[in-house]
Amino acid sequence: MKKIYYLIPVLLFIVSCTGNTIYKKPENLIPRDSMVLLLTDMHIASAAKQTKNKFSAKDVSYMHFVYEKYKIDSVRFESSNKYYTSIIDKYDKLLNEVKANLQEKGTVIQREINTSDSIKKSQKKELKKELDSLKNITKKEIKKVNQNTFEE
Repeated sequence: MKKIYYLIPVLLFIVSCTGNTIYKKPENLIPRDSMVLLLTDMHIASAAKQTKNKFSAKDVSYMHFVYEKYKIDSVRFESSNKYYTSIIDKYDKLLNEVKANLQEKGTVIQREINTSDSIKKSQKKELKKELDSLKNITKKEIKKVNQNTFEE
């Protein structure tokens, strides 16, 4: 009998926690398309936190730049994000769009890196050719100078 007294509150607790609560739409809700772009930039900013910037500084938070770009504050973001997360199916689609945006940006950046690397490689090859030709020229000039020295 004592086990039933313990079991009833546990079952009530479990049943009460399984409800899907959809929060009330906030007055200053960030539109869905803006939220996708905002979350994309937030993921980039959070990833950049661990990367050294041009001043060799690490652990710099770039979130305030994202908030400035979209002219919002963290409170507005939190209330909008809370609303969107309460609608799981729609939030899942929203996050899939964010993922697609990040992959697209990653592809563009990788292309730019590959182009930059190929330009650097071709410049190095040209520079090496020029250096080799200079070495050949200087060897010829040294031989000429040596020949002229011996002829005199």
